[in-house]
Amino acid sequence: MKKLFCVISLSLLFAGTLLSQDQPARDSGSNSDTQPATTESATKAKTPDRAAAYYHFTLAHMYEEQVATYGRSELANKAIEEYRAAIDADPTSAYLTAGLAELYAKTGRIRDAVVEAQDIIKRNPNNLEARRLLGRIYLRSLGDMQAGSGSDSILKLAIEQYEQIVRLQPDSMDDHLLLGRLYRLNNDLQKAESEFKTAVKLDPDSEEAVTTLAYLYNELGDTARAAEVLSSVPNTERSAKLYSALGYTYEQQKEYKKAVDAYRHAIELDRDNLDAIRGLAENLLNDGQADAALEQYKVIADANPEDAQTYVRIAEIYRKQGKFDLALENLKKAESMVQDSVEVPYNIAAIYQAQGRYDDAIPIMLDLLKKSEKPDGKYSNGEKSNRAVFLERLGTIYRDQGNNQAAVEKFREIVALGGDENIERGYQQIIDTWRDAKEWQKATDVAQEAVRKLPTSRDLKMVLAAQQADMGQADKALKDVHAMLTGDPEKDRQVYITLAQMNTRLRRFSDAEQDLDKAEQISTKTDDKEYVWFLRGSTFEREHRYSDAETEFKKVLASDPGHASALNYLGYMLADQNMKLEEALGYIKRAVDLDPANGAYLDSLGWAYFRLGKYELAEDNLLKASQKINSDPTVLDHLGDLYQKTGRLKLAATNWERALTEWNRSISAEVDPADQARVQKKLDSAKMKLAKEEATK
Repeated sequence: MKKLFCVISLSLLFAGTLLSQDQPARDSGSNSDTQPATTESATKAKTPDRAAAYYHFTLAHMYEEQVATYGRSELANKAIEEYRAAIDADPTSAYLTAGLAELYAKTGRIRDAVVEAQDIIKRNPNNLEARRLLGRIYLRSLGDMQAGSGSDSILKLAIEQYEQIVRLQPDSMDDHLLLGRLYRLNNDLQKAESEFKTAVKLDPDSEEAVTTLAYLYNELGDTARAAEVLSSVPNTERSAKLYSALGYTYEQQKEYKKAVDAYRHAIELDRDNLDAIRGLAENLLNDGQADAALEQYKVIADANPEDAQTYVRIAEIYRKQGKFDLALENLKKAESMVQDSVEVPYNIAAIYQAQGRYDDAIPIMLDLLKKSEKPDGKYSNGEKSNRAVFLERLGTIYRDQGNNQAAVEKFREIVALGGDENIERGYQQIIDTWRDAKEWQKATDVAQEAVRKLPTSRDLKMVLAAQQADMGQADKALKDVHAMLTGDPEKDRQVYITLAQMNTRLRRFSDAEQDLDKAEQISTKTDDKEYVWFLRGSTFEREHRYSDAETEFKKVLASDPGHASALNYLGYMLADQNMKLEEALGYIKRAVDLDPANGAYLDSLGWAYFRLGKYELAEDNLLKASQKINSDPTVLDHLGDLYQKTGRLKLAATNWERALTEWNRSISAEVDPADQARVQKKLDSAKMKLAKEEATK
């Protein structure tokens, strides 16, 4: 018993020192001495018994420590009882009520903790510790709650407390940073920026503050300011985290080489940083370095074999490289790790589609649609978006299979989901389906229906105008598109692009060039300028200005060496003109590497091999192309030339005849009369030769 009193006496000495810190506040009258078990009048009449308060506090503190050690609930109850006895002895002590509130929070009695803390704040609005406790409770509640289930009100309560905390302690960088994050969560980005900037000002060397501000600027789309904030830290003081943030910023700017460099620096500083390795892999892939990206993903897979997403990314690279078996192998690994994934089966279906295994792909997509279906037909925006993606994939599979009616039905289901984006998306796919099928009037009718359905859509109006121009109403269609110019550069750029494309198809090349010049003048993004150069190159090519076209395509490739469309167009143009054949082959091979399942690219590759006299390689690629786009008259013409060159004149005539049939089904904008006449001449000659051969038998 004597030993116990010695321990208590030492604890009382310590507690007395702590409790005495509350004395100035009590003397000043700022606390109104209330607590749940005592009325205000009784409290005022009662003289504090600080010795008893110290005694009960010490017992409470001892039980509290035992709770931390043993975790027994009865010890927590005893600690609470002793705290209440201490408060009863000295109701004026905010320290004791704060301690009780903290104990309530630690033992999961959140409601009681909130009541105690709020009571302290009611008596003393400037009690920092009570506000910190409330703030921590609200933060913890936010973490435990699902979005939308009352989280907005809790978020507002947390913001209120941290606004008061930074008022009471304005020099705390961590508090400003936390308040900024709460503002960001509340979508009050201007206030978030202000708090983050204050945090950086208080501690310019804090990588947490600097990177958080930079990420906010990225979220706002102001990547230049994000890069400026991060670059302000000297190279010698940059951490792996800061380099990763810089890499992410460059990625948003589409400065992929700079992003790669930044992530490499991050990995040099922290070789086990899988997030940085993943960032490096993503940007190597963005930069067209698929093999290098693949190696980095393999590093991640070796370090974390249970990371299903890495196998999905590896599969994506193999799919783009045309290595479908390897892609499926990695997707199967991912599938075994995440049973309820929708991404994995979706990607498996995409590979089956690329392989032409439509009967395998269709059941997968039907299953995904069934699992995501709601009997009442009521979907959230996210659920609508997922269903639109599934329906679009299934529709394109049906279209590739040649089942256009089934494809259109699925695209109409996208329209039925509602929302401007889904309506535009569904109608555009329907129009493309009928155009691919050379059902020009159906495509026009659907475009008109789309504009009636969504009369405010500028994009659908431009699609309709382009369709009407193809159907012979050129002047009216061009006038309708011109009327969409508003003086807003962002909107007018797309109008000029559409006018240029329409005029090129109408062979009004001078007008098309002027439209492209205007589009380029108001283009600010690199991607936008590249697209103008690409369209100008295609316009020059159709004018037979091959040298000028080559210059434009090479401008695109100087800006983006991995621009597959420019690589293919330039390579095909050179091969078709029988010029710089090895160079042309190199361009086309790079395009095929980037998109090995693209029928147009395979046709270009086959044609380049044909020009080089490599007929076996030519036939292999031209046949692959014809399987992908079997009604394309250009592919059929190329096959005809190959069969003629290799002594199979009957096959040549068959393909030329099919080419002419397809051209005859096309509208004038799709056909070059010179090509038609050339193929007709070859077919007539072949038929004469075949007739003579038949006559001599």
